[in-house]
Amino acid sequence: MTEQSQTESESTTTDKMHLFKLCFAPVALLLLLMLSSSVWHVSESLPVKSKKPVSESCVVYARMLLENVTQALTQTKLFTGINCTEQNMELNLNTNTPHVCAPKEATCLGNTKLDFNQESCLSNISRDLSHYYILFMAQPDLIHVPTFIHSLRELMENCFVETLPSDLTLNEDPVSRASTYNERLSLCKTLRGFQVRAITISRAISYMSSGEHTK
Repeated sequence: MTEQSQTESESTTTDKMHLFKLCFAPVALLLLLMLSSSVWHVSESLPVKSKKPVSESCVVYARMLLENVTQALTQTKLFTGINCTEQNMELNLNTNTPHVCAPKEATCLGNTKLDFNQESCLSNISRDLSHYYILFMAQPDLIHVPTFIHSLRELMENCFVETLPSDLTLNEDPVSRASTYNERLSLCKTLRGFQVRAITISRAISYMSSGEHTK
């Protein structure tokens, strides 16, 4: 083969390679764009996984507790010699549950709440439950309403066990002895206060379970 023929052959081969590259490049680019688009659409269509901070079972436990504390207040044998409905309530003033557990955009005392701190709300609820549990376990007459103590324990054990004080014992029974007048009066006031707080707790747990606070 002459140098001229060889040169023409190499030139033809080179031209074909350039033609192949010119034809292949747009196709490759198109395939790449299609693949990228497909991946983007798939990732866009996948649901964003989010864990609800409070389970639905905790909503049930909180509602049962509210029902049982309300029922306990109707037990006149707990308040012998006392008209409980006429007594003032005693609230736990060492927590700020009503404020920190208020929903976003709720208006309280003329101020609109702009955010919701889930951790703070759960912490205050846990402190409330621990506070009242200790008080109730020292009340001798509550041994006659075991469903109330049981529902309080269930909520604490299943929804707040990680935040409870380490020295708090949940498997003990209320004291068993005759109550004094002052103890019955104290129980009445404490139960009335706890009923109001239980309403707040039940609403807050339902709110957190719904996921509305994350929107």
